[in-house]
Amino acid sequence: MTEQRGHPAFSFNSLTHIEELKETVGCPQTIVFTNGCFDLLHVGHLRLLERAAEMGDLLVVGLNSDASVRKLKGPGRPILPFEERAELLAGLHAVDRVVGFDEETPLKLIEQIEPDVLVKGGDWPKQQIVGRDVVERRGGRVVTLPLSGDGSTSRIIERIRRGGTGP
Repeated sequence: MTEQRGHPAFSFNSLTHIEELKETVGCPQTIVFTNGCFDLLHVGHLRLLERAAEMGDLLVVGLNSDASVRKLKGPGRPILPFEERAELLAGLHAVDRVVGFDEETPLKLIEQIEPDVLVKGGDWPKQQIVGRDVVERRGGRVVTLPLSGDGSTSRIIERIRRGGTGP
């Protein structure tokens, strides 16, 4: 594992950026991948990213574009635009790279990056994790991590609307 993670770059999904990522990484490193909307960064996100980073040398976070978040979450989302969400993620010590994608799922990105470890929160049954078959076919592993804290962007938004601070 790397002792000190650098300041990550963030980019939009393109084959050029993926190839640059692979060249930067070099061979014997273990690439860990996770993805999400990360609309309002909360402690549950942070804990998942920190635990995911411990599973390899390079943590790549796939980040849904604004259009992708709208398709998944509905009108009024995302709260924060892609550039801000990407910058927040990129500023976390645990995160090495942030790569945006327009599709509803990160399947193409997973196929391009070829991670050794695919990580999702425990709210995802392994059978439903997008890219699981791709990673396992290459000999990689898929890990679900228990959710931590009461963090859920949708619950946080609802709490704000109610004017309260508790769950």
